[in-house]
Amino acid sequence: MTSFDAQSSSRKPLAALAAAVVVLALASALAAEDTEVPKDAPKGVTVTVLKAAKFCFPAIVEASGIIIPREETMVRPDRPGLKVAEILAEPGDTVTAGQNLARLNLPEGGSTMLQAPVAGLISASTAVIGALASPRGEALFSIIARSEFDLVGMVPTQYISKLAVNQTARVKIVGAGEVDGKVRRVAATVEPNSQLGQVFVAITTNRRLLVNSSGRALITTGKSCGISVPLTAVLYGTAGTVVQVVRRARVETKRVELGLIYGAQVEIKEGLQEGDIVVARAGALLREGDAVRPVMAAAEAN
Repeated sequence: MTSFDAQSSSRKPLAALAAAVVVLALASALAAEDTEVPKDAPKGVTVTVLKAAKFCFPAIVEASGIIIPREETMVRPDRPGLKVAEILAEPGDTVTAGQNLARLNLPEGGSTMLQAPVAGLISASTAVIGALASPRGEALFSIIARSEFDLVGMVPTQYISKLAVNQTARVKIVGAGEVDGKVRRVAATVEPNSQLGQVFVAITTNRRLLVNSSGRALITTGKSCGISVPLTAVLYGTAGTVVQVVRRARVETKRVELGLIYGAQVEIKEGLQEGDIVVARAGALLREGDAVRPVMAAAEAN
């Protein structure tokens, strides 16, 4: 009786150990079943796959327009009868408040200095040596105050409500590249014929900008976090929008609902779960149930 009990008790740890090994093996097999090709599966074409992953997409409103001075100051003398004797600044110069712009001769003799009332960029000048200058005449200098510019962009009516003051933007300007910006003002009305509204985007840059240059602002109005796949993984057809996934080395077609697009990625609002194995470049040659040999994109890059 004692001998039988000893043998029985010694077998219990061995049985528990064997059961644990079986459970671990099953778990490992289940975790890899999406990308692992079953031994008895028929050979198929090799396809590059990747895992659907979470990503936060910025919601973008685009506004196209031109660059204008935010505030322009006209500089004239404060008394009539003066003549331009010397020009000390030219269009394109950046000046400080109080800087001398021109020397003017007085009717009674002597001269006085015409100074910049504000700091900024001289955008234009009509000053000519010997020409008359007066408070009522044409401005001798135009200064873009503090060298501040706005992009005045046009936005379709349906997007106006998404815009708000202080939203950040990236502004692409012809001839000046890409600079930072921020929404400064949103118009309260729209143009009746085009149904476009105006948005004023303040530009922050040390670069030299040209008035009336074309620009395009990409304004971030919010974000949406969800499942992301490359645009190349999406197929458009009569059956709707689909993505091809791989399970146990065979193709399955999933209908999906698209959301935001950012760069080369697209948001999948419905139809996929995080971790699903997706064909990176979906194609019409792959059909439901086709056997494939999946290769993860990272592994293929190596």
